[in-house]
Order: sequence, then C-alpha cells, then structure tokens
Amino acid sequence: MTHRAIRIVFSAILVFGLIACSPIQRFHGYAPDDMLLAEIEVGRDTRDSVAEKIGRPGLTGVMEGAAWYYVQSDWIHEGWRAPVEVNREVVTISFDGSDRVSNIERFGLENGEVVPLSRRVTSTGPQGMSVLRQLFSNFGQFNPAQMLGGR
Repeated sequence: MTHRAIRIVFSAILVFGLIACSPIQRFHGYAPDDMLLAEIEVGRDTRDSVAEKIGRPGLTGVMEGAAWYYVQSDWIHEGWRAPVEVNREVVTISFDGSDRVSNIERFGLENGEVVPLSRRVTSTGPQGMSVLRQLFSNFGQFNPAQMLGGR
C-alpha cells in the first residue's frame, strides 16, 4: 500500500469511529407543550374537548380517575454505554366531578425530586403527588432496549 492509501484508510477509520461515538437522542412518551396547553380553558373544557385539542395520554393506566397524566422522557445513548435519561416531564390535567378541567400542571425531575415547573390554576396545591412520584420512579426503571425487542 502507498502512503496515500494508508492515510485514506486511517482517515476513514477515524471518521467512522467519531460517528459511532456521536450521541443519539431518543424521546419516549408525549407531554404537550405550553402552546398546546394554552388552548385549554380551565373550568370550561371537558375530557372530550381536551382529547380533541391535545390527544389522550398514551398509557391507559394514567387515564383513570380525576386526572390525566402525560409523561415524556428524553434519553441519550452514547456509543457502547447504557442509555441515560436526561429529562422527564409529567403534565397533569385534573378534572372536577363534572369532568371539566380544574387544574393544569407541569412537573419535572430535579436532583431526584419531583418539582413543579408550571401551574395554570390550583386552589388546593398539587393533586396526585403520590401518582407523580410513582410515574417518575417507574420510568427510571425503563429500558429503551425493551421497546426495540432486546432484553
């Protein structure tokens, strides 16, 4: 091989090595953004109108009861390392006894603790914090490889 061919092969290996180490972002779940949530009127919209405006939560288990929970997790996978969760958000839309929206809240995870990121209306404080803690702790156990058919 000539020096030129060796340089080309070495350059190709270097480029492919750098590409393989590039982080890959993956997003799981769905949490509506603030623009979509602004379309919902507290005290006026119902479960049906919320479903039309932003959709229903992806997991049927989080649709039960007095609130809907929309959960989104963002993951980064770098090379051979295990995926790392870099962000998690839960949007809670609470309903009153007549199925009208009574509260809209967005929660995040900071230093391992559930923290409120925004609230539209709340008269009695956060609703369903134990459910939120369960959602945050359970999604920490999530393995993206399971979604792709791996074990």
